[in-house]
Amino acid sequence: MPIKSADLTASSVTDATRHVVQEFLAARMAGDVERLVALFADDVDWLLTENPDVPWIRPRSTGAECAAQFTELAEHTVAEDARASVDTFLVDGTDAVLMGYLSGTVRATGKSFEGPFALRLTVEEGRITRHHLYENSVSIAEACTPS
Repeated sequence: MPIKSADLTASSVTDATRHVVQEFLAARMAGDVERLVALFADDVDWLLTENPDVPWIRPRSTGAECAAQFTELAEHTVAEDARASVDTFLVDGTDAVLMGYLSGTVRATGKSFEGPFALRLTVEEGRITRHHLYENSVSIAEACTPS
Protein backbone atom coordinates (compact mmCIF):
# COMPACT_ATOMS: atom_id res chain seq x y z
CA MET A 1 0.00 0.00 0.00
CA PRO A 2 1.54 3.35 -1.00
CA ILE A 3 2.16 5.94 1.70
CA LYS A 4 0.26 9.17 1.16
CA SER A 5 1.67 12.61 1.99
CA ALA A 6 -1.03 12.99 4.68
CA ASP A 7 0.34 9.84 6.35
CA LEU A 8 3.85 11.32 6.35
CA THR A 9 2.57 14.55 7.86
CA ALA A 10 0.68 12.69 10.59
CA SER A 11 3.75 10.56 11.25
CA SER A 12 6.05 13.59 11.52
CA VAL A 13 3.61 15.33 13.91
CA THR A 14 3.52 12.19 16.06
CA ASP A 15 7.33 11.97 15.98
CA ALA A 16 7.63 15.63 16.97
CA THR A 17 5.19 15.12 19.86
CA ARG A 18 7.09 12.05 21.04
CA HIS A 19 10.36 14.02 20.93
CA VAL A 20 8.97 16.92 23.01
CA VAL A 21 7.48 14.52 25.58
CA GLN A 22 10.81 12.69 25.85
CA GLU A 23 12.51 16.08 26.36
CA PHE A 24 9.91 16.90 29.03
CA LEU A 25 10.58 13.63 30.86
CA ALA A 26 14.36 14.14 30.70
CA ALA A 27 14.06 17.71 32.00
CA ARG A 28 11.70 16.56 34.72
CA MET A 29 14.05 13.79 35.84
CA ALA A 30 17.00 16.21 35.82
CA GLY A 31 15.06 18.89 37.70
CA ASP A 32 15.85 21.31 34.86
CA VAL A 33 13.19 23.97 35.49
CA GLU A 34 14.65 26.30 32.87
CA ARG A 35 14.21 23.62 30.20
CA LEU A 36 10.69 22.89 31.46
CA VAL A 37 9.74 26.56 31.14
CA ALA A 38 10.98 26.47 27.55
CA LEU A 39 9.00 23.29 26.80
CA PHE A 40 5.71 24.67 28.12
CA ALA A 41 3.74 27.09 25.96
CA ASP A 42 3.06 30.61 27.24
CA ASP A 43 -0.52 29.55 28.04
CA VAL A 44 -1.16 26.00 29.23
CA ASP A 45 -4.39 24.06 29.80
CA TRP A 46 -3.33 22.69 33.20
CA LEU A 47 -5.50 20.19 35.03
CA LEU A 48 -4.56 18.71 38.37
CA THR A 49 -7.37 18.42 40.89
CA GLU A 50 -6.97 21.18 43.45
CA ASN A 51 -6.35 20.02 46.96
CA PRO A 52 -5.92 22.53 49.81
CA ASP A 53 -3.96 19.96 51.85
CA VAL A 54 -1.28 19.59 49.16
CA PRO A 55 0.92 22.67 48.80
CA TRP A 56 2.22 21.92 45.29
CA ILE A 57 -1.20 21.22 43.77
CA ARG A 58 -2.95 24.39 42.64
CA PRO A 59 -4.24 25.99 39.45
CA ARG A 60 -1.62 27.04 36.91
CA SER A 61 -1.85 28.51 33.45
CA THR A 62 1.52 29.86 32.30
CA GLY A 63 4.61 27.95 31.29
CA ALA A 64 6.56 29.40 34.23
CA GLU A 65 3.82 28.43 36.71
CA CYS A 66 3.66 24.91 35.30
CA ALA A 67 7.42 24.46 35.50
CA ALA A 68 7.40 25.84 39.07
CA GLN A 69 5.17 22.93 40.13
CA PHE A 70 8.16 20.63 39.85
CA THR A 71 10.27 22.90 42.09
CA GLU A 72 7.45 23.10 44.64
CA LEU A 73 7.04 19.32 44.60
CA ALA A 74 10.77 18.91 45.27
CA GLU A 75 10.62 21.38 48.17
CA HIS A 76 7.83 19.43 49.88
CA THR A 77 8.93 15.84 49.27
CA VAL A 78 11.97 13.71 50.10
CA ALA A 79 14.03 13.36 46.92
CA GLU A 80 15.51 9.98 47.86
CA ASP A 81 12.03 8.50 48.23
CA ALA A 82 10.59 9.82 44.95
CA ARG A 83 9.75 7.11 42.43
CA ALA A 84 7.91 7.18 39.15
CA SER A 85 7.66 4.56 36.47
CA VAL A 86 6.04 4.83 33.09
CA ASP A 87 4.64 1.60 31.73
CA THR A 88 2.58 3.05 28.89
CA PHE A 89 3.58 5.82 26.46
CA LEU A 90 1.07 6.42 23.67
CA VAL A 91 1.38 9.14 21.04
CA ASP A 92 -1.16 10.06 18.38
CA GLY A 93 -0.57 13.28 16.48
CA THR A 94 -0.30 16.15 18.96
CA ASP A 95 -1.50 14.09 21.95
CA ALA A 96 0.50 11.84 24.26
CA VAL A 97 -0.66 9.75 27.21
CA LEU A 98 1.66 8.31 29.82
CA MET A 99 0.49 5.88 32.47
CA GLY A 100 2.42 4.45 35.34
CA TYR A 101 2.96 4.43 39.06
CA LEU A 102 4.38 7.02 41.45
CA SER A 103 5.33 7.21 45.09
CA GLY A 104 7.04 9.54 47.49
CA THR A 105 7.29 10.89 51.01
CA VAL A 106 6.10 14.28 52.24
CA ARG A 107 8.95 16.06 54.00
CA ALA A 108 6.81 17.83 56.67
CA THR A 109 4.95 14.73 57.86
CA GLY A 110 7.25 11.85 56.97
CA LYS A 111 4.22 10.07 55.47
CA SER A 112 4.32 8.25 52.16
CA PHE A 113 1.96 8.31 49.20
CA GLU A 114 1.65 6.06 46.18
CA GLY A 115 -0.62 5.12 43.35
CA PRO A 116 -1.18 4.95 39.63
CA PHE A 117 -1.17 8.02 37.40
CA ALA A 118 -2.16 9.02 33.90
CA LEU A 119 -0.76 12.12 32.20
CA ARG A 120 -2.21 13.59 29.02
CA LEU A 121 0.00 16.06 27.19
CA THR A 122 -0.69 17.98 24.01
CA VAL A 123 2.19 19.42 21.98
CA GLU A 124 1.61 22.18 19.47
CA GLU A 125 4.36 23.99 17.57
CA GLY A 126 6.97 22.21 19.67
CA ARG A 127 5.61 23.25 23.08
CA ILE A 128 3.33 21.64 25.64
CA THR A 129 -0.10 23.29 25.57
CA ARG A 130 -2.00 20.76 27.70
CA HIS A 131 -0.93 19.02 30.91
CA HIS A 132 -3.71 16.96 32.54
CA LEU A 133 -2.56 14.76 35.40
CA TYR A 134 -4.76 12.17 37.08
CA GLU A 135 -3.30 10.63 40.23
CA ASN A 136 -4.20 9.16 43.61
CA SER A 137 -4.98 12.52 45.22
CA VAL A 138 -6.46 10.87 48.34
CA SER A 139 -3.15 9.14 49.14
CA ILE A 140 -1.23 12.38 48.54
CA ALA A 141 -3.61 14.45 50.71
CA GLU A 142 -3.39 11.89 53.54
CA ALA A 143 0.42 12.03 53.37
CA CYS A 144 0.29 15.84 53.67
CA THR A 145 -2.02 15.79 56.69
CA PRO A 146 -0.20 15.78 60.04
CA SER A 147 -1.06 12.93 62.41
